[in-house]
Amino acid sequence: MARAAYGRAEGHLVPLARRAVAPPGSRGRRGSGGRSRASHGDPSRSRRRDGGCYNARFPVGFVSRRASPTEESDPVPTKPTATRAQEKAIQKADTLIEALGWIRRFRDTTTVIKLGGSVLEHPDALRHLLLDIVFMTTLGMRVIVVHGGGKAISRAMDSAGIEPRFVQGRRYTDEATLAIVERVLATELNQELAARLEEYGGRAMSLNFLSTNVLFGERLTLEGPGGESLDLGHVGDVTRVDRLTIDNLAYAGQVPVIPSMALGSDGHKLNVNADTAATAVAAALGADKLVVLSDIPGVLRDVNDPESLIHSLSASEARRLIADGTIAAGMIPKIEGCLETLARGVGKIHIIDGRLRHSLLLEIYTTSGVGTEIVRDDVRTAVPPASAAAAVG
Repeated sequence: MARAAYGRAEGHLVPLARRAVAPPGSRGRRGSGGRSRASHGDPSRSRRRDGGCYNARFPVGFVSRRASPTEESDPVPTKPTATRAQEKAIQKADTLIEALGWIRRFRDTTTVIKLGGSVLEHPDALRHLLLDIVFMTTLGMRVIVVHGGGKAISRAMDSAGIEPRFVQGRRYTDEATLAIVERVLATELNQELAARLEEYGGRAMSLNFLSTNVLFGERLTLEGPGGESLDLGHVGDVTRVDRLTIDNLAYAGQVPVIPSMALGSDGHKLNVNADTAATAVAAALGADKLVVLSDIPGVLRDVNDPESLIHSLSASEARRLIADGTIAAGMIPKIEGCLETLARGVGKIHIIDGRLRHSLLLEIYTTSGVGTEIVRDDVRTAVPPASAAAAVG
């Protein structure tokens, strides 16, 4: 006669049949000696403090039922609610992910940045621009800075009592003016920009007449209304760029900082227009980009509406806008200069307002940008890898 199995509950022996029984198909089948196989060496069964047995897989009161088709076996995880500070941090992370495609694309490319006198007059804007340049070089871009310094030169001339003289919009440079230009532009301002780039964590080298000159040129003359030659004094045009020196520095992770002055074949120093100097450097290097930092946001369809900014133009589209009058007045020579630069082999030109905080990063590492890019007709604007941009959100 089979012996009944008893367990202990609150100090009394009770039949185990009164406990919950494992569902059919479980491994708890009855074995020899009247004891369950699950009771031998099964870690899911442990001895309770009151002496009874506890089955972790099928506890007392367990009822097995088949889940209905409308029910899920696992609960759906809920999205945590982010705090305000976390939301701001998430937005920053999304911006970085958006930039990822552009960061990959522009690594190991060359960009020439033209710093104009108007930007140099805004200390806070200049600080953010220099930080942007350090950031760009950290991400693997080769950056070259070409700068002017018109307003600083005018102030120095005022202090010296020299009246500025202009011929067809260009500064006439006599001996006294040339000495001021060299001191203010090629020495003081040039060295200050390089020093500040290093102060912000970058590596920079000032390339001037006291260190290494990289721009060479000839005197420039203009044609007068009657076809006569107009002398500009010590004003020149760049005819040669020391590409090897600039490339060696840029490939070594340094930012060459170049003032808009050149050395003539006769050994005389020449004052050069900053736009002309930047164009010459970009063309000589075969730069992927030339970024012109100015005090205008770019090309506008309506000069009175900042929202009418045109973000991208091909060379032929730019010519059409000049022809129909959309690009007019002072923008015409600037755009024509850009078109000439594209014709010399530079891939893209960006015109942005350098006074806007972090305008460089916003123009280069975001999809929409903040200025106007002008590209050659045989170059199409690249789209960053969708895998990065599409993952945002």
